[in-house]
Amino acid sequence: MAHLLGAESVTLEFPTKKVFEDLTIGVNEGDRIGIVGRNGDGKSTLLKMLAKRLEPDEGRITHRNGMTFGLLDQSDVIDPGLTIGQSVVGDLEEHEWAGNPKVRDVISGLLNDLDWQHQVGSLSGGQRRRVALAKLLVQDLDIVMLDEPTNHLDVEGVAWLAQHLKTRWATNSGGLIVVTHDRWFLDEVCNLTWEVHDGIIEPFEGGYAAYILQRAERDRSAAASESRRQNLLRKELAWLGRGAPARTTKPKFRIDAAEALIANEQAPRDRVALSKLATARLGKDVVDVEDMSYSIDGRELMHDITWRLGPGDRFGLVGVNGAGKTTLLKLIQGTLLPTAGRIKLGKTVKIATLSQEVRELDEFHGEKIFSLIAREKTTFVVDKKEVGIGQLVEQLGFTQAQLQTRIEDLSGGQRRRLQFLRLLFGEPNVLILDEPTNDLDTDILAAMEDLLDGWPGTLIVVSHDRYLLERVTDQQYALLGDNSLRHLPGGVDQYLELRKHSLGMGGKTPMDSGFKSNKPKLAGAALRDAEKNLARIERALEKTAADEIKVHADMAEHNPDDYAGLSALAAQQNALNDKRDKLEVEWLEASELLQQK
Repeated sequence: MAHLLGAESVTLEFPTKKVFEDLTIGVNEGDRIGIVGRNGDGKSTLLKMLAKRLEPDEGRITHRNGMTFGLLDQSDVIDPGLTIGQSVVGDLEEHEWAGNPKVRDVISGLLNDLDWQHQVGSLSGGQRRRVALAKLLVQDLDIVMLDEPTNHLDVEGVAWLAQHLKTRWATNSGGLIVVTHDRWFLDEVCNLTWEVHDGIIEPFEGGYAAYILQRAERDRSAAASESRRQNLLRKELAWLGRGAPARTTKPKFRIDAAEALIANEQAPRDRVALSKLATARLGKDVVDVEDMSYSIDGRELMHDITWRLGPGDRFGLVGVNGAGKTTLLKLIQGTLLPTAGRIKLGKTVKIATLSQEVRELDEFHGEKIFSLIAREKTTFVVDKKEVGIGQLVEQLGFTQAQLQTRIEDLSGGQRRRLQFLRLLFGEPNVLILDEPTNDLDTDILAAMEDLLDGWPGTLIVVSHDRYLLERVTDQQYALLGDNSLRHLPGGVDQYLELRKHSLGMGGKTPMDSGFKSNKPKLAGAALRDAEKNLARIERALEKTAADEIKVHADMAEHNPDDYAGLSALAAQQNALNDKRDKLEVEWLEASELLQQK
């Protein structure tokens, strides 16, 4: 394979830290490289250095003659006076860029909800980030370098970006280097993983799953890892081993030792035991959302939603931007009141929320982490075991030296970790996590998931991180932008399929404003019948979802020694699954029919 770029004997040192020492690494045609490592170890610095935006102190960066590349930096700035169209395609005439299928695909995938003529200065930070990504991807480049490209994308956007990067080049051409904490994305896109640590880069074959397997084997063979780190890796490996078979098909290395390491590892969570413990703490009623509707500024955001959350339930929530995910969380917390219907909380419910902005720490300006923690509890119960606060602090990546850091000097990831700890200190029994993965590296995410495995309460997670949703939640729900809340027995894949069908042609792009369907339109009695049929199917789906929740609760409370009773409940669950599958097909057919109205 032809060489594209590389670093030769590179050393880079900042005033307070040596970032890289005598580093030699290369990128070849066909390489799709994911960069992982702890925050602050030099991942973004490495990208800047490879792009020649940052000069090393020693050694050199080499680029193949004529090689073209682009870097999406976290600090990239677009002229706020330009329109979105000018920023993305420059001064090209419409017929020039509209006739390019790659450009149309990028615009449709990233900017289909934005006005092509809006000025960049009027956009939010996340929208500007998407414009910058689109500007990079419409170019014909040999190497694409991306620094946290998924941070401001929803689940659909992440899935689109993964598919785009997988098909952008032929198998053995082009190159990708991406820094991201999105582990699903790493598995989906990358064939190599670089771990940045201690001033070096350690390469691994495959995506995130392959990296975890090889890393565990490396640590086991070297006998250099401490007990806590090994236990965490074993649990992570056990999860990967029980996941989709595709997770372990990429690596081309011997994994016998790693498989032996996890042979006797128990499931990440004992759902029955945790549900019983949660029932004891919470009672049978947790949160009941009954016939709830909510409107704002004359626009109905949610209509006639019924959702029941029981003790020990673990729900993931996905949805399009603006569909009302954060609003729904505020309604459950009681900070907003529904327009119609009601939200009933159990008498013993104690809710804690990890918000996106983590502004709760602002009031402690001037205080150090150590003094803040000292006022909290000295012990905490995780998985029925008493754990010292110091252990929790260490598990979430705070060293003894960092405990002397002032709150206002913390990075975004450190603030999120500290606030997560403070929430656990309060021992809530309902925990809401709103985009908890922002600013966290993969090791810290694994540590957070490990803590949640032993936490017995009811959990609601809003996230675009598919790996996290699959890892810590048992059921997923979606706000599809049609005022309804839908259960997703098929998980995120089902959500993407539903969105694909609801968008028909995949959403409008700036050049599609005149699009008209050739299908015959429904009208009159046919339209009313189709709408009634869709409403009937949705009511049936909601009833099936409620029946499923009841069966899950019955299984959690059932005597585990009564195998016949458990078998009967399992048969009920299978029957409900089959019923739901048929209803989902009917719903898709009915929705497609209504697309013609």
